[in-house]
Amino acid sequence: MANNKDIYTSPLVERNASKEMAQLFGAQKKFSTWRRLWLQLAKAQKKLGLDIKQNQINEMAGHLDDIDFKKAARYEKKFRHDVMAHIHTFADAAPKAAPIIHLGATSCFVGDNADLIIMREALQVTAGKLAAVINLLGKFAKKHRSSATLGFTHYQPAQLITVGKRATLWCYEFVMDLQEIEHRLDTLPFRGLKGTTGTQASFLSLFDGNHNKVKQLDKTVADAFGFKNICAVTGQTYQRKIDTLIVNTLASIAQSAHKFCNDVRLLANLKEIEEPFEKSQVGSSAMAYKRNPMRCERVTALSRFVLSLASSPQMTASEQWLERTLDDSANRRIVIPEAFLAVDGILEILINVMDGLVVYPKVIANRVAAELPFMATENILMAAVKAGGDRQKLHEKIRQHSQAAAEQVKKFGKANDLIKRLKADAAFSKVDFKKVLDPKSYVGRAPQQVDEFLRDVVTPIRRKYRKELNRKVELKV
Repeated sequence: MANNKDIYTSPLVERNASKEMAQLFGAQKKFSTWRRLWLQLAKAQKKLGLDIKQNQINEMAGHLDDIDFKKAARYEKKFRHDVMAHIHTFADAAPKAAPIIHLGATSCFVGDNADLIIMREALQVTAGKLAAVINLLGKFAKKHRSSATLGFTHYQPAQLITVGKRATLWCYEFVMDLQEIEHRLDTLPFRGLKGTTGTQASFLSLFDGNHNKVKQLDKTVADAFGFKNICAVTGQTYQRKIDTLIVNTLASIAQSAHKFCNDVRLLANLKEIEEPFEKSQVGSSAMAYKRNPMRCERVTALSRFVLSLASSPQMTASEQWLERTLDDSANRRIVIPEAFLAVDGILEILINVMDGLVVYPKVIANRVAAELPFMATENILMAAVKAGGDRQKLHEKIRQHSQAAAEQVKKFGKANDLIKRLKADAAFSKVDFKKVLDPKSYVGRAPQQVDEFLRDVVTPIRRKYRKELNRKVELKV
């Protein structure tokens, strides 16, 4: 992070993403990974019979992290080529190894493979934070499994659900995102050693036409970095479709986060659920009484940004003419890190929000009480019929009373007095209104659905990611 306040620095690093994620996309991580790739290439080539000395290997291994960035910058200014600049910088640090660094390789050997290594680590970090989000939502769902609340369709009052059941809807989308990340991790390939146009011609020449040694070289280096998959074929680069798949997975997380935070913002307006609000926090510089949902608003803002990024890798992949063009490079340097940094910031905020979600049961109960009379009319009708009433006549009475009560609510802003009207009508004198107005009678299997969801879906995730579940977040702003 730059200390010079005269120049622009990314808000994704300054205000949102964790240090852990920011470091993954920093220069030190990138170029030390390049050096590790050059080291493993040399070790594999030596193992397969090339004339590479152990002291060359040892010298490379001793200078994996001590990168002279000022020297590299001078070389890049001279060569106008970042890979050549770092080859020379590494060779200066390990002069005995200078003749064999990058032997047979093309720039994409270090560039592409390092990107895949770093994205894999970033996906693993993201998976752990997603698991923490799922765990917190699971706890929230369990706590409120039976708390009846008004459901909304079209943002209009619908049947009752429970607060916990609604939380499972949020949680399940994040579960789907985690499953997608795990799939990406499970299938992510290494580019490997394919040469300048993907034919491996340079390596075939080094090994005097021995195809088996070239294939073994590819596998040995992939194994050294823990990749079980290698791109079946490539041009100069790995297929940029891989970037599309990864960024679209990140965009899916942003989509889920946006949905959750929009719902919290709507519920905050209803004063039913709020994000945590700190003791000295200011909601508005003018309106001192306000408790704005600023955390959730920041998530929706960042999510919108990630969603907008999703199309860029698609366009980049579609523009790669024949074996490759270089119009991918400048785009990828921005899109891939920023997608990960933004999603990391999103997850950091979500963990903070979900760890302190505030529920107002009395407000929820009052809204249920205001709407339940209309929802209860069918049960009231059935109870009155069972008591000996005429179904059609009772239906008409309920219709008339409902219309009259609705008019009092809508035109005059009065409380819903439907139940009072029905109780005063002799036709409903035998109805046990206390029983038919119990909200628990109207939530269906919601509590049981919460239990089943936690048992079948959340618990296995908790077991798999148990080391990630106690993550605490302190927001930067």
